Amino acid sequence: MEPQDHHHHHHPETLTTSTTAAAIPCGKCGAMAAPPPPLSWPDTSPPPNYRPIRAPAINLPPNQQAIILTPVPQAKSVPPISPPFHFQTPSKIIQSPDDLRRFHDSDSGKHFLGFVVALSESIRSKKISDPCHHSPVTTAIVSILDTLLRWIDEIPPTQQAARYGNVSFRVWHDRLVENSPNLMMQFLPQHLEASIVEIVPYFTDSFGNASRIDYGTGHETNFAAWLYCLARMEVIKEEDYPAVVARVFVKYLELMRKLQLVYCLEPAGSHGVWGLDDYHFLPFIFGSSQLIDHKHMKPKSIHNDDILENFSNEYMYLSGIAFVKKVKKGPFSEHSPLLDDISGVPNWNKVNKGMLKMYKVEVLEKVPIMQHFLFGWLINWTSCRF
Repeated sequence: MEPQDHHHHHHPETLTTSTTAAAIPCGKCGAMAAPPPPLSWPDTSPPPNYRPIRAPAINLPPNQQAIILTPVPQAKSVPPISPPFHFQTPSKIIQSPDDLRRFHDSDSGKHFLGFVVALSESIRSKKISDPCHHSPVTTAIVSILDTLLRWIDEIPPTQQAARYGNVSFRVWHDRLVENSPNLMMQFLPQHLEASIVEIVPYFTDSFGNASRIDYGTGHETNFAAWLYCLARMEVIKEEDYPAVVARVFVKYLELMRKLQLVYCLEPAGSHGVWGLDDYHFLPFIFGSSQLIDHKHMKPKSIHNDDILENFSNEYMYLSGIAFVKKVKKGPFSEHSPLLDDISGVPNWNKVNKGMLKMYKVEVLEKVPIMQHFLFGWLINWTSCRF
């Protein structure tokens, strides 16, 4: 006689629809009970483009449902400013999910994300070395980033016991803060020099946090916001976008990787193994766009070490994978399961769309990241109406 509280959880709907799942013997009485229903994607929306190849046992990527339901972000033109100018010191405002919703429903939020998408589209199917329009501004910004790279050589890391967070980073960052106004003067036209009060805080917050000695996607987003401010002032124009990605952002990545390695910056708010990368997100957006319609390289090509070695200097996605493999030990599928799963997506167009959706949900819709985002006159909070 079975105890009264012993029930078999039969799933008749599973028995009729699933012929592959095996029945499971009951641990108490040995009778055959139907297996639990298989994981299925909701009928309300198609599966995400980066649906895992294998169903993860425990660790589902965060917010998978939200990513599935998010529309693919679209490119938008940046609205230029016009006089009178009201440049101001920007400040942090976002403190709650309601604040975040207000930002994403606003012109400021839509145009900022639209700018990131437009940068991604500007580099579509292009190698880093492909010729592109160079303006004096993009050339000057690359030169500024080279200066910041040189400072690392001039400020060697301190010998210390702690693995993460070399205190010499604070010396480097102090020099950055001290010199940033003069660095902006190298490319700003005279009538926009008053903007320094507003754009410098974005710039100085683009390279990590000096007190915590960490770096993450929030700092990377500040660099994108700094570029967006320059675009609003028409210091950067749409014809500059390919150079902004292939020259400026590539140089920024070179700088950040050197800072991460030399000063052992701690990952800020890392998702652990389900994060895309401990530090960066945008190279995977821009890099997947670069590879759209490539004749030979598919998403699964990231597992070919010869391809990584020979083409990382041309494609940001591949250099991102190569960097992850360099700094993380063990099997790739274990330390980077999300990137591993994405490698099973059939084409780069789907990867790129999935990355854009994921950036919106996993970075721009996260309070712990966006609470550090700055609002001034160029990225205006008052446009974020209820």
